[in-house]
Order: sequence, then C-alpha cells, then structure tokens
Amino acid sequence: MRRMGSSMARAWIWGLGLVLAVDAHAEVLTAEKAVQLALKHNTQVIGAEANVLEGKAGLYSAYSGILPNLSATVSRSGQLTKDAVGNSAIGGIAFPPQTTLRDESYSTQPVINGRWNILNLSNLSNFSAARAGLRAAKQGQQATRNDVALAARRQFYEVVRAVRLAQVSSGALKLAHDDERRVRALFEVGSVSRSELYRAQVRTSQSELDSVLQWHAVTVQRIALAEMIGVRESGMGEVDTLLTANVIEVNEPGLIAEAAKQRPDLQAADHELVSAKASVNSARFLRLPYITLGGQMALQSSSTSSFDQPAQDSSGAEIPGSSLTSNTRLETDRSYGGQVALNWDFFDGLATDARIAGARARLMRAQENRDALYRNLESEVHQAVMTYREAQEGDRLARRTLESATENLKLIQEKYNVGSSTILDLIDAQVQLQRAQSDVVSALAAIRVAEAQLNRVRGRAE
Repeated sequence: MRRMGSSMARAWIWGLGLVLAVDAHAEVLTAEKAVQLALKHNTQVIGAEANVLEGKAGLYSAYSGILPNLSATVSRSGQLTKDAVGNSAIGGIAFPPQTTLRDESYSTQPVINGRWNILNLSNLSNFSAARAGLRAAKQGQQATRNDVALAARRQFYEVVRAVRLAQVSSGALKLAHDDERRVRALFEVGSVSRSELYRAQVRTSQSELDSVLQWHAVTVQRIALAEMIGVRESGMGEVDTLLTANVIEVNEPGLIAEAAKQRPDLQAADHELVSAKASVNSARFLRLPYITLGGQMALQSSSTSSFDQPAQDSSGAEIPGSSLTSNTRLETDRSYGGQVALNWDFFDGLATDARIAGARARLMRAQENRDALYRNLESEVHQAVMTYREAQEGDRLARRTLESATENLKLIQEKYNVGSSTILDLIDAQVQLQRAQSDVVSALAAIRVAEAQLNRVRGRAE
C-alpha cells in the first residue's frame, strides 16, 4: 500500500504542477480571447502591419516623382580684398599700376526654387505600382490575420483536447489503483493467483506512465498556445474546456464563389500582379525622354560694396595721404526665372537594364503566385468541406460510442452486483466510458477547428 501511495503521488505531480503554475487571478481563456490576443501580439501580425507601413512609404516616395518639389534658401555671402595691385591696357595703351587698398562686398539673397516633372512616364508608372503595392500589403495583412486566427483556434482546441485526455488518464489511473487494491485483497485471502496480482500491478504502472505523459502533453500544448498569442504561459490562466458545436450545411459551389470574391490573399495577389506590371512599365519608360519645369524666385535681396584706392594726379602718380572711396548698395524687391527642359538619359551604365530585369523577375513571381492561388482554390475549398464533414461524422460516431459505453457500464454493473461479472470487467467498462467521453470532446474540438477552416477559406476567419 505504501508503494501504491508513492506511485500515485508521482503520477499526479504533473497535474498539480500545472495547476500551481497557473495564475490564480488570470481569467479563463476562451477561444475568442485567444484569437484576440494572437491578433494583437503575434509576430506574423506585427510583420504584416510593418509591410503596410512599407507600402505607404513606397507610395509617398512615388508621389515625390509626380508632384512639384519646392525648396527655400537664404544665403549670406561676403568678400574682402586688401592691398591689391594690378595694371591694365586699353587699345594698346598701358596704364600705370593701380593699388586697391580695400575692396569689400556683402549680399543677402532669399531664394525659392521649384522643379516639376510635368511629363515623366516612368514616374507615373512607378506611382501606379506603389499604389497597387499598398493595396496588396493591406490585403496581405488581412490574409495574415485570418491565418493567425485559424492557427490560434486550432492550437486552443489542441490544449482543450490535451486537458480532457489528461483527465481521462487520471481517472484511469485511479481505477487502476482501485483494481490493484482489490486484487491484492483477494490474493491475500487466496481467491486469485499471484499472476493476477502482477497483471494488476502492470496495469497500474502503465496507467501511471500514461497519466504523466498526458499531463506533460498539456504543458507542451499550453506553451505552444502561449507563444502563439504572445503571453507568458504561467499568466495565461485556465483554458475553457467547455465545447459546443452546431452542425451547419455547407454549399460547396457557393463557398467557392464566395472565396473567389472575398479571400484577401487572392485580392492581395491580384494587386501585387498589377503593381509588378506597372513596375516593369516604369523601368522601360526610363529609356524615354522626359520634360521638367523649373523656376526660381528671389525675394528682398540686397548687396553692398565699398571700394577704397589711393588718389592720383593728372600724371597718374599717387597722391600720398589721400584716397578715393566708393560705396554702393543694391536692393531688389523680387526677381523671377524659369526654364522648361527636355531631358534624355540615353545611357546610364546599364542601370536601366538592371531595373528592368529586376521588375520582370518580380512580375514572374507575382504571376505564378496568383495563378497558383486561383488554381488551388477549388481543391482547398473541397478539402476544407471534406474535413468538416469528416468531423461531423466523427462526432456522430463518438456520440454513438458514448451511448454504447454507457449502456455497457450499466449492464456490467448489474452483472457485477449479482456476481456474474468480475471487478476487472467493471473497471474495463468504466475506462471505456471515460475514453468515449474524451472522444466526444475530441470530435467537438475537430468540428470547431473545421468550422474555423471553412471561415478561413471563404475569407472571414476572424
């Protein structure tokens, strides 16, 4: 009996450890709550949001190629020259050297510059590609959310299934201990042989191992769910193991038509293909000339200068101690300038060829991805419908098995009460009933997962 008590304590350690690890203040986790947490914290969802931001960045960059570019500059310049000596000749007549004592000038000039590509087919096509790329990123984000929602529901029901199987294993372990205790008592009075006792002990050890493994599986599945929804496993709380499922009728042709219209991954593939085609055109149009319009406006510009050199007499000799000084100041209210230019980058070191090749490679991938999605759509929907119908049939069979196991337990109990059945038969009937109950839970979980898969293939999995 002491060995039996210690073995039972070891068998229950996994279940007790799991209970103690759960935060007592955490709410019960439902499937919908798990999906909400996954859509908020999952790495794939965050990556899809980043893709949308990148799409917006690409669109803003494309806008810069078709909208006017304006810039403002305020410059202040100055120049100072001292003691400059030089001579000059006019009409072959040489003049004596002249000395400049000081030459100083300053200017302030606020300028507004503008440039506009008024006819650039490459930039226009690049804008179309960026706009379609942003739409593809948004639809791809929704497709990712649908995939994550489906994965979260599937993992949630894996946890539910593991918990219920662990509970069945714990119940089977308790029955095995009761069986061993009764067999040992019968052996001590000589009613059964030692081999019967050994078989009871083997069943107990096997049940103990099964219970430990099942509770370990619960922990593994909980950790996987916690990683998916982005929370700590210890703070995840208990999982709601109550399952209900309503049988629905599935119209496969209608489901295919609905999926073709609403699936965000299909729409993302369509927009990506449009974007890739526009990128190819944008790269090709780089070989064509383009027209730019430029303009400049200076406002309230001013300049000052001063000139100081020695005075000279009529013979050109400098007069010591005297100098001539000239000061000027020029102010301009505003001035305008503009130009229209025809530009042609007819050779850029094969940069255009490289861009065309890259755009064509993107187009090939986008075309194949779109074709594969539409080509496999009907098969994917058919597989989801088959899985759902299989889950329905499994639920029906599990419920029928549960009814049979219940009736069998009643019958064995009556036979045991009148002495026509052994305690082993009764324990086997009890274990069969518990396993049948677990199979019903697994069947309900399979139906819920199949329903989520149907919603995903039709384009509304959240």
